[in-house]
Amino acid sequence: MEYNKLVAVTGLSGLFELVSSKADGGIVRSLEDKSTKFVSNRIHSFSHLESIEIFTTGENVNLTDVLLAMKNSVENLPDVNQASEIKSYFQKVYPNMDFERVYGSDMKKMVKWFDIINKNNIEIKLSESNTEDVTNETIGEKKTAAAAKPAVTKAASVKNAPAKKINTPRKMA
Repeated sequence: MEYNKLVAVTGLSGLFELVSSKADGGIVRSLEDKSTKFVSNRIHSFSHLESIEIFTTGENVNLTDVLLAMKNSVENLPDVNQASEIKSYFQKVYPNMDFERVYGSDMKKMVKWFDIINKNNIEIKLSESNTEDVTNETIGEKKTAAAAKPAVTKAASVKNAPAKKINTPRKMA
């Protein structure tokens, strides 16, 4: 299982592997009990762990950075039921976190998620496309060589084409 397939689903606790996505939802597998089910996007929202950012006193950082700091820390994971322990844990492990904007419930989720990821032996790393984006932004390059070339897409060619008039039959009253 890969880190880039992990999602959090609103209204459901824990982490899930996105097995397949459909127009009206997705099929997910729980990392805790390994059950697979369909989750409708009418009721729930999906958040890829790779896309979650954490507020810091400087620039926002990806959740991956915080999880790696937790992994490299010698501190023991706090009890998820003790809010004061969780906050003091993150003050030691990731002191740059903006504790006024990161809620206690968010820190509690990070501890739970980290525990689930460790139990499932998932390597915490961004996918190559995300690391390239971060690297290009830090260097100051906003465009890659492929993005620098103007690309003509089907949508662009359709946009410039004259509109077709469609005659639809109308019901007379």
